[in-house]
Amino acid sequence: MAGEPLHFMSATSGTWRAIGGVPVDASDSVVVRAILTHVSGKLDTVLAKVTLPRPPANTAGRRRQLSVSSKFTQPPDAATEARISRESARARAVGRLAHDTPPLWTARFLRPRESAITSRFGSGRLFNGSVTSRHLGVDFRGAVGEPVHAANRGVVALVDQFFLAGGVVYIDHGGGVVTGYFHLSRTIVAAGDTVERGEKIGLVGASGRVTGPHLHWSARYGEHAINPLDLIDLETEWYSGVSGR
Repeated sequence: MAGEPLHFMSATSGTWRAIGGVPVDASDSVVVRAILTHVSGKLDTVLAKVTLPRPPANTAGRRRQLSVSSKFTQPPDAATEARISRESARARAVGRLAHDTPPLWTARFLRPRESAITSRFGSGRLFNGSVTSRHLGVDFRGAVGEPVHAANRGVVALVDQFFLAGGVVYIDHGGGVVTGYFHLSRTIVAAGDTVERGEKIGLVGASGRVTGPHLHWSARYGEHAINPLDLIDLETEWYSGVSGR
């Protein structure tokens, strides 16, 4: 769907279901292509169009007004732009490789912090009244040094310092699903570690290109950025190994 493979899993109801990522720039629908293999060996290809829900009228077109230093609105120099591009490519690569890992979670996804959400996924931003951007994550309030927890079981795929995101941890949950934790003041896991649902993986910070301390929580399905809160909203009966806790 939308260029990414789907991983079907047996649900408690006896049906088979899969997560699909919708690109943030999708307009009104995405196309699903399913290849069905019969016991006889015969193959059938099914094409389906999934119509996307319209955003609520009271949130469509919302913009967050920000007054920031001019250094945040000036375009980066060539070397910095190249660094940002390399780091973005590494993050996308983590998403691609997550398709090769079987689903590692056995319970519902958790919020990485219980604090208030200060900025939601997809919200527009107006910098000093002139520069707009789209927010591809969810921000949680936090002071420097407060804990950040893994949203679910997975393998740490990447730990580094990025120009925009600062201290980052990416967790491969398998089945194409990845979560990212940005602007950390300290990371307490290493690439290759297996982490459990709710395990502390780092501390809130203000590293990278930010104006103050908070946690930016992101998610990917393959290469597509998705709303991480949608992972929390997955119905418990979807997956036979998922508990309702």
